[in-house]
Amino acid sequence: MLINCAAYANGRKLADLPVADISDYVEHSDAFVWVALRDPDPAELDEMKREFGLHELAVEDARKGHQRPKIEEYGDSLFCVLHLLELSGDELAVGEVAIFVGANYVLSVRNHSEQTFHSVRERCEREPELLSHGASFVFYALMDAVVDRYFPIVDLLETELETIEEQIFAKGTARANIERLYALKRKVMVVRHAVVPLLEASAKLHGGRVPKTCVNSQEYFRDVYDHLTRINASLDAARETIGTAIQVNLSMVTIEESEVNKKLAAWAGIFAVATAFAGIWGMNFKAMPELQWEYGYPAAIGVIALTCFVLYRRFKHFGWL
Repeated sequence: MLINCAAYANGRKLADLPVADISDYVEHSDAFVWVALRDPDPAELDEMKREFGLHELAVEDARKGHQRPKIEEYGDSLFCVLHLLELSGDELAVGEVAIFVGANYVLSVRNHSEQTFHSVRERCEREPELLSHGASFVFYALMDAVVDRYFPIVDLLETELETIEEQIFAKGTARANIERLYALKRKVMVVRHAVVPLLEASAKLHGGRVPKTCVNSQEYFRDVYDHLTRINASLDAARETIGTAIQVNLSMVTIEESEVNKKLAAWAGIFAVATAFAGIWGMNFKAMPELQWEYGYPAAIGVIALTCFVLYRRFKHFGWL
């Protein structure tokens, strides 16, 4: 599905284009074409391949989807894959945008995501002095928009983690907390899978041998790299905290089980004493004086009750009951 197709020159929009005219504008060195597609079918991608002269391997990756975030060079052009993250209920939905960048064109192909980039186009068109940098600035603006959308998700994950931490020492919540922590850990890993590969890939856009397409926009891509570094640091801190919280909760489960075992052992000890007395007086030997004594039965019951009471108080004193 074609979302937008427009030509720009000197920071200003020239016109909306039909797809068939793309190749004509791409040939002009003083203009560039910006096209946005959403969930395109193979025929649309093949048409874009012909109009822009895209590399076959890059088009194949965009067609198949489910790629690891990356930035690859194909001659004088770049191919970038970014993950689009959206919170859907309690789960993180993962979409994808593939971006083709050349000297005179930018093509974005969005798949499996409801996120749009209308605000990015509006921002670029409001800043003609920046848009005059050409396709490289549009590429930066798209990357920056995707990365900035990671921040609210990281904030929500940190808030959820803080909520769980507040309940760690609440009695009877350890097992439920462990389940929530593991679910949170999965979300953090989803975000890391989007950030870490991109952190490595974006480093080459602002230092060392910078691709020709991005030479005039290195400082902007350095800003994206800084944002990714901050997000990655937050994710590492969250992972460490989650790991610690899981260990604490496992310890709480062990402590709760130990408390139960102590109570069971205390009651077992009390009943063992009572059973021992009953066993002795239940042997019915003829020479046992208690059997012939008028008060033998109540005395035996009294001794058993008194002994059990003393044991109960002692266990209570030591915190076993």
